[in-house]
Amino acid sequence: MARRTSIGIVVAEFNSEITSEMLKSALRRAADLGAKVVAEIRVPGSYDVPLAAKTLALRPEVEAVVCIGAVVKGETDHDRVITGATALSLQQIALETMKPVTLGITGPGMTEEQARARIDYAANAVEAAVKMLEAVAKARGEDRQNA
Repeated sequence: MARRTSIGIVVAEFNSEITSEMLKSALRRAADLGAKVVAEIRVPGSYDVPLAAKTLALRPEVEAVVCIGAVVKGETDHDRVITGATALSLQQIALETMKPVTLGITGPGMTEEQARARIDYAANAVEAAVKMLEAVAKARGEDRQNA
């Protein structure tokens, strides 16, 4: 029997009508995969996700962190600044902590309609976290199936 995966989820509240549905999608996928959500943190916006993600990644019981948000295009390129900085920060956290930190933050350049069509990207981020844990364990020579 495979060992149960423990994940933490960070969800941005900005565009909450979308991100709340993304969270539901992520929680359903975690349950489907047998992953246990051991922590859930809500932050104001996607730009705020990295600090919470690192906080969770440093917790011993959290094996991977799933980050959820929706950055919709406005009148400026602000969405590109937010998503670029956030993605780079999350990647750095994964490298520093040696734990998967997955990007379920949609955008940039997306309309609200496109954001709604991408709600299930949060489920994809959960699946990526589980797959990355398996890949990292394999690279380390560990057996997650019998741990």
